[in-house]
Amino acid sequence: MEAELLEIRQHMGRFTPFDRIPDDLLDAVVEQVEVSYFRAGSDIFELDQPIDHLGYVRSGAVELYSRSGNLYDRLGEGGIFGHFSLARGKRVRFSARAIEDSLIYFIPRAQFKALCEADSHFADFVELGRPRLEAAVEAQRKNNEMMVTRIRKLVTHPPLRIESTASVQEAARRITEAHASAALIVDRSSFDSRFTYIDPDGDPWRVLGIITDSDFRVRVVAKGLSPDTPVGEVTGDRFVSIQSDESVQEAILCMLRNGVHHLPVMHRRQPLGIVHLSSIIRYETKSSVYLVDSIYSRTDVAGLAALMPEVKSTVVRMIEDDADSRMIGSALSTIGRSITRRLLELAEQELGPPPVPYCFMVMGSMARDEQSLVSDQDNALVLSDDFNRTEHDAYFLALAQYVSDGLAACGYTYCKGDIMATNQRWRQPLAVWKGYFRSWIDRPTPEALLHSSVFFDLDSVYGDNRLVEALQDLIAEKAPKNELFLAAMARNALGRTPPLGFFRGFVMEKDGQQNNTINLKRRGLAPMTDLIRIHALACGSRAQNSFARLDDIGQSQLLGPGVEAKLRAAMEFLAISRCRHQVLDLEQGREPDNRVEPDNVPDAERHNLKDAFQVLSNAQKFLKFRYPLPERTA
Repeated sequence: MEAELLEIRQHMGRFTPFDRIPDDLLDAVVEQVEVSYFRAGSDIFELDQPIDHLGYVRSGAVELYSRSGNLYDRLGEGGIFGHFSLARGKRVRFSARAIEDSLIYFIPRAQFKALCEADSHFADFVELGRPRLEAAVEAQRKNNEMMVTRIRKLVTHPPLRIESTASVQEAARRITEAHASAALIVDRSSFDSRFTYIDPDGDPWRVLGIITDSDFRVRVVAKGLSPDTPVGEVTGDRFVSIQSDESVQEAILCMLRNGVHHLPVMHRRQPLGIVHLSSIIRYETKSSVYLVDSIYSRTDVAGLAALMPEVKSTVVRMIEDDADSRMIGSALSTIGRSITRRLLELAEQELGPPPVPYCFMVMGSMARDEQSLVSDQDNALVLSDDFNRTEHDAYFLALAQYVSDGLAACGYTYCKGDIMATNQRWRQPLAVWKGYFRSWIDRPTPEALLHSSVFFDLDSVYGDNRLVEALQDLIAEKAPKNELFLAAMARNALGRTPPLGFFRGFVMEKDGQQNNTINLKRRGLAPMTDLIRIHALACGSRAQNSFARLDDIGQSQLLGPGVEAKLRAAMEFLAISRCRHQVLDLEQGREPDNRVEPDNVPDAERHNLKDAFQVLSNAQKFLKFRYPLPERTA
């Protein structure tokens, strides 16, 4: 291939949808590419003109406009356009104009059609007309559906096979020598059954069953059989096995259904190995489910803190298994809630029963089920209105201090803003809390807006949850009716903007150790969470999780068509990028943080990151128009 074509190939192969098509197809595309240059301001495709090529932005920038003349999309390097019309055999539906001096690759219609017929991924991408970011997140979602650990992963060696004519004593000796706990009982057989297999020498064998340590006790010793008894005579008549491509979960269910602790693993009819229940337990000890169970068995703070390395291992494993950010955030939040609940149980054991009902509530990422490996404490106490400060507050202060110190010992740092139940201001009866919330909504001062952005993501963790539900109901009923509050929240949310320059360049952090990095939380996830919260408040959603809030927002008429899907994709990409970066920190022996270095991010991911920030930027611009300041009345 000529050097010029090789350069085109290398460039196109970095971007969706060309990054996933086979080499031979990509070679065929490159051979047909036509190259054109457009000055800034010049038209590339005009509305309703016949269309014969797919456009690909090699450099520069292109804007697409709908039939009504509104801006539909803005494309940078690697973006494609014209596919919607080509796929439907129509004239140009979205006009295209270069807004910077741009170099465009054109792919002829015939080659475009051939690609659609030969590659389903390419066809899905262009026929759905989905933006690059949403396509990347969708591909990740499909991977999640396949996120199933196959039982073959737990097979470490071939099974021990013993002929049925061997004595039970001989069988016991061979199992002991092999350091095994079970063996398959086989015999030579030309009879073709579902358990017949061919060994490497080409000889046919049939699996009769399995014998385990416990079988020697139950079927041989307990029955007083002679050590010379053929092992085939004590093998059970029921052979329970599992195919190698079944999941670990299915293997557990199979063991439970059949009451067995050993499970032969087969590839079709060929025995691959025997998995014992202990192997599955060892594997599952790295799961969040096992970890949560361990939390409730700990009897002191030191025991809880000792589990924290396993928390990190859980996240690493989930990233390796292609979990999405919602699964990881939910797992980490569940672990955090469980640790908090266990600390409260231990505190009550030490302090005695509470003098009045209370609810320990959490705010921020734990309330939203969106925790990461870098989390601080945001908590408070909602007390019954029977609370008497003189008589009861010493108890609840001690309770709050026990939990806060315990969380700190487990790696949840103290809140720098003192948003913790140890602060008397955040340890109040329900009536006082209601007064706080009404005041913040009715009089949205800068301080009130700050508190609203923290406390309006809230959830109960322990105690009488009705106390917190009363506050959630108050917010859902009062906030949508207050235009001034929503407008003030919208303007307050613009204080943190995405790190994009004039058009498509990143704006890096320049403060000390964060030089040339981007803080994904401060510049991406936090402002995204802020704007989703505002829309959720406006539509009266009671959901706390950002994705659940987007579900509610999508059912309202607050946003234009497709905007909710773009926000969802951007949120997912930013969140999972942070998770991956934190796991990378762990693997390289660094303390996890929220910063990424764009130069160390692969090309395709870096472009998706820009797309996600662009979605956030556009959504922020819409906020002021969606929630205008109400006109003053005379």
